[in-house]
Amino acid sequence: MTTLLVFGDSLSFQGPNGPRPSDDERLWPNRAAAALGGRAELFARSGWTARDAFWALTSDPRLWTQLPKADVLVLAVGSMDTLPSPLPTYLREGLRYLRPDPLRRWVRDRYLAAQPWLAKATRGRPVALPPALTVHYLDRILASIRVLRPDLPAVGVLPPVHQASSYGYVHTGRAVGAAAIRAWGDRVGVPLLDLAALVGDHVRAGRGNPDGMHWGWEAHELVGKALADEAGALLGRR
Repeated sequence: MTTLLVFGDSLSFQGPNGPRPSDDERLWPNRAAAALGGRAELFARSGWTARDAFWALTSDPRLWTQLPKADVLVLAVGSMDTLPSPLPTYLREGLRYLRPDPLRRWVRDRYLAAQPWLAKATRGRPVALPPALTVHYLDRILASIRVLRPDLPAVGVLPPVHQASSYGYVHTGRAVGAAAIRAWGDRVGVPLLDLAALVGDHVRAGRGNPDGMHWGWEAHELVGKALADEAGALLGRR
């Protein structure tokens, strides 16, 4: 049975109406695994960047148990790295720790209300994770795993587009981030799924989640098929 070890973000478990359990067969990791006659082991959280995926690799013992069993590594992170982040990440992520609760909710609500305006005012800068750091952490994940599994084939992704009002419809960081990931993939020999090419029309036509960020089942099917084709080719060559 083929096992896909998937590092993801919310794009890997959000459907047209919100988040789904990781074993929902309609999600693209599970569609890909089913097409290969196997299963997907998904490690993901909302907003995960490549850095968060690396931290998971170093600290999650559930993930360690999957490393010897994996047949294909899927690095489906890097997309959230390209989103506008008007507040530095440590401040934005730190809002959840504010107390008392009424103060936390007050600050969070006002930041979320200001975020679209700030994204426009700063022209999408800074991004959640600079491209150089995205590549750095992708490299560290791949190198760390290949110490244990030197022949494990890997697939990565290029960031998709979005039409999210929560980010002021701004995504100026995508082109630079995609270029950096593409150069990394060429350097280390990791094929990349171009998510913008696969789901761009779907997102721009408003056929996905109303938030303008996440996808409908049509897009999950497209990405799942593309991943199954790429992973199947890698397994065949191996």
